[in-house]
Amino acid sequence: MWITSSPTTALTPTTVALGNFDGIHRGHEQVIQPILQESRASTALEEQKGLDNLDESNFKETLPIRNGAANDHVYATMATFYPHPREFFSGEAWKLLTPRAEKVKRLSVLGVEQLVLLPFDRELASLTPEQFVEKILIQQLKATHVSVGADFRFGNQRLGTSNDLRAIASSFGVDVTIVPLFTYEGERISSSLIRESLETGDIDKANRLLGRSYSLTGVVIKGQQMGRTIGFPTANLQLPPDKFLPRHGVYCVRVSTSSLSSLASEQFGVMNIGMRPTVNGTSLTVEIHLLDWTGDLYGQTLIVSIEKFLRSEAKFPSLDALKSQIQADCAAARVYFGNGQ
Repeated sequence: MWITSSPTTALTPTTVALGNFDGIHRGHEQVIQPILQESRASTALEEQKGLDNLDESNFKETLPIRNGAANDHVYATMATFYPHPREFFSGEAWKLLTPRAEKVKRLSVLGVEQLVLLPFDRELASLTPEQFVEKILIQQLKATHVSVGADFRFGNQRLGTSNDLRAIASSFGVDVTIVPLFTYEGERISSSLIRESLETGDIDKANRLLGRSYSLTGVVIKGQQMGRTIGFPTANLQLPPDKFLPRHGVYCVRVSTSSLSSLASEQFGVMNIGMRPTVNGTSLTVEIHLLDWTGDLYGQTLIVSIEKFLRSEAKFPSLDALKSQIQADCAAARVYFGNGQ
């Protein structure tokens, strides 16, 4: 995937999904689909032209070349804003459901070819809807088709609506697909609702809205190794600073790694997010204990899929009481995952 923070260096022409897309949830995927379809159609056209021009005597020379002068490919592109507009206007850091690395990975799986991070600054924020379309979409991205959600707003003071976008773009001969607000099991899907669900520990609901398990991706670092002293060694996870965390407490999780390691396959575990009040912790930690597994994970990148909220964080009167509760948490996780009594 080509990633750029300047629309002037984007691969063009493009078919563009436009919005914030934090979380890449089920609704976002509906907005992305139209651009994927048009990009695939352009690829099929390229291939057909290559076949039409095929000469057996110079087979290699007549195949279409991607990025060449005669390239007809239209790049499936997501154009989003960075930093998040809320961060720009509030001046406060905005936690993301999908920080950049996670967003890139998810978009790659879906088939998006390019991510354009539009620098959200005072200049961009001051553009009128007409200026935004002409400068960003037409001149810089050379868009042939744009897809947005029905609630998309843009331009100075968010004055432009999705219908305005369609009307302005049509004057340049560009089609705009407006995707209706997407609902799942009777609820409108939104990044805000997913955040609320995570904040209350309703992991089942958050995962249903996302269409997959909410996950944390981070590097295992050395902690205080307190868990080893009570028989429950944990992997201390260092996360991107802009990653949105769910409610403090204990969760059932599935753990895998994209790096080469002794963690050969997906493992089950329990995860604690919180301040560790029983041992007078002073900083937020994310710790994972893998069930029935031992080994060295330091320095490795783990992908932790959150499946179920077990309980809130609590302060226990002693380490023995904490140990008993962790045993109960592990037993509950075994029951949830169906691999023990």
